Amino acid sequence: MIQWTELIVFGVLFLVVTVLGFVASRWQSSGAGLDHLDEWGLGGRKFGAWITWFLVGGDLYTAYTFVAVPALMFGAGALGFYALPYTVVLYPIVFLPVLRLWSVSRVHGYVTPADFVRGRYGSSLLAFIVAITGIVATMPYIALQLVGLEAVLRTMGLNGTGIAGHLPLLVAFVILAVYTYQSGLRAPALIAFVKDILIYLVILVAVIYLPTRLGGWSAIFGAAEQKLAQPNPTTGNPQGSILLTGNNQLQYITLALGSALALFLYPHSLTGVLASRGRDVLKKNMVALPAYSLLLGLLALLGFVAIAAGSKPITNNATGRPDTNTIVPVLFDGQFPDWFAGIAYAAIGIGALVPAAIMSIAAANLWTRNIYKEYLHKSATPGQEARQAKLASLVVKFGAVAFVLFVDPQFSIDLQLIGGVIILQTLPAVAIALYTRWLHRWALVAGWVVGMGYGMYLLYLIPNPAAGKAHFGGSALTLDKLTVFGWHPFAGSTVQIYVGFVALVLNLIVAVLVSVALHAAEVAPGTDATDGADYHADEDSTRIKPMAETPVS
Repeated sequence: MIQWTELIVFGVLFLVVTVLGFVASRWQSSGAGLDHLDEWGLGGRKFGAWITWFLVGGDLYTAYTFVAVPALMFGAGALGFYALPYTVVLYPIVFLPVLRLWSVSRVHGYVTPADFVRGRYGSSLLAFIVAITGIVATMPYIALQLVGLEAVLRTMGLNGTGIAGHLPLLVAFVILAVYTYQSGLRAPALIAFVKDILIYLVILVAVIYLPTRLGGWSAIFGAAEQKLAQPNPTTGNPQGSILLTGNNQLQYITLALGSALALFLYPHSLTGVLASRGRDVLKKNMVALPAYSLLLGLLALLGFVAIAAGSKPITNNATGRPDTNTIVPVLFDGQFPDWFAGIAYAAIGIGALVPAAIMSIAAANLWTRNIYKEYLHKSATPGQEARQAKLASLVVKFGAVAFVLFVDPQFSIDLQLIGGVIILQTLPAVAIALYTRWLHRWALVAGWVVGMGYGMYLLYLIPNPAAGKAHFGGSALTLDKLTVFGWHPFAGSTVQIYVGFVALVLNLIVAVLVSVALHAAEVAPGTDATDGADYHADEDSTRIKPMAETPVS
């Protein structure tokens, strides 16, 4: 049954952000218009501290975060809380690297991390690998924003099957595609203000009001402990625990650290960084962005609140299984008045549009700069680059919609976990290269191939009995499945570890060993178009120049 009050409130707020999306084309516009990739894809590189804070925050803390983290807490308990330490350690790790990347990108006109890699090593092949990796890792991330939006639509009663049942989702993303095409990065930057205000309002009301209604936090944790201790009907093991166990502590640590290392390797994260106008803006944001982590910690606890409230996830019509992604919308539907639930749904829905727009723009920038211009049209003008990026952003968005229409959403969630493993393999070429070129370009290629291949192999070994999957069932691998040339160093161990961390370690080992061999053979590492002084450039002393032309491998 359609919840009309919730739907009307949701629709009105969605209409407001749609208008903002179209108005954004004239917001902070310059004389150059949007027919230049710097203007369309990076907002003119002049966003200040407040705009960058909302843009990057809206980019990193997505609708799926607000749906999936409490859903994981609801289903597995303490393991879902990994998202909090991950976002705490994130900013000290990336503080200096993002400043260096911004400076050299500002000087040389780099739009993507692959641009930097090409300039740093003079290798179009390595840049191509980084670009393709970024696009592949981003696609399921965009699809998962749709999963979060669909969870809201289902809770409001829009719960059909097939393409007709997905019509509201299609309409929402057609609107998103049109105003992103017209306004570029300015659209999600402006909408992010509305999104974040709504999110903060809803979460603060929820964490104050709901515990008082349900008997306090003691009763909530008690209900969660009792429910999670019950055996899983498929495996017979406890469903989870409100405390970590000996088997998942290593997984918790490596998943938090691996996720922190991966987040600013995603092209959409770096797009928000490169769009800022200066190093001082980034410094302020690296200090202020942890405020979102406080919000995330409060949000995660809603998974336990849903247990205490007796909320039940909606059954997915396509699979016949409960869809835990709906647990927070169902909680709001049962505990709040319809008008406030509509505001909450709008916050989650708008929270899907902002990162989806930025992700599609980032993927389009990679395609345009590092594939189209590099291999298909070397003489492309700035206007042609901008048009190509606009068209590519449409393809990316509707590719993500098709993914959700024709693939089990649970499978797309698994693919997002795979996405983290994939993007981590670019860390040596992007992050380490900011500080040293000792790792040889061919060693970086070899490390990427081995890390990616072994990571995919390990992911293939992971089952998910609860979802009926024999392979690619998650990202947590038991140590007993790790082998070294047939040797099982952890035979019989039930301790789990994050696959992305294992694959990255192997990637680095291979890159170091191959670099040693190539340096000993005196093989040239490639030309460097970047200048060490550029790493300290700021907006006052530097003018953007076209991306340097370098010899290609």
